[in-house]
Amino acid sequence: MSKFVKQQITDYYRRKLDGVDAAVLVNMIGLNGPKTTRLRRELAEKNIRVMVVQNNLARRALSGTPLESAFVDVAGPTAICWGAADIVALAKEVVRLADDETFAPFAPKGGVMEGERLTAEQVKEISKWPSREEVLAKIAGQILAPAAKLSAMIGGVGETLAGQIKQISEKAAEENSAGDQPAVSAASEGETAPGA
Repeated sequence: MSKFVKQQITDYYRRKLDGVDAAVLVNMIGLNGPKTTRLRRELAEKNIRVMVVQNNLARRALSGTPLESAFVDVAGPTAICWGAADIVALAKEVVRLADDETFAPFAPKGGVMEGERLTAEQVKEISKWPSREEVLAKIAGQILAPAAKLSAMIGGVGETLAGQIKQISEKAAEENSAGDQPAVSAASEGETAPGA
């Protein structure tokens, strides 16, 4: 391969991966055309992109970027996956597809997160972490829990108070109706007596 072509490929890698700060390296060797197409489609549905790279050219292209450490000591044919909501979602999808016998021998080889190189085992561990959405939901629940408890306590006191007021008003209404009836009876007896 000529120096010009190598430079073109290096520039292409640099452009494609510009701004990417987390990625997973995978093995795709051994997949036939239809399996590769299906794998790429499943990854694309999760907003994950995959690109087969030449290690030396990728190493050169990514020098000075957050992905630089990903290609340290990488050997053999390699593809790089990036995208998804975050590194956890990316790792979850890669590991899920690696566990699917349909795509064997697709498997994680390593990766990079926040400039730190990851091994294949670390990628698998990261895939077990809660996703960003799960963490945000948990934090929101913890923030809202005290307010929900306070609201329930205030509501409980209000319900108790409302119940007591209702009982008092019902008792007062009963006493008024009981007190009104004898007076009405006496008045009606008194009215009939003089006319008789």
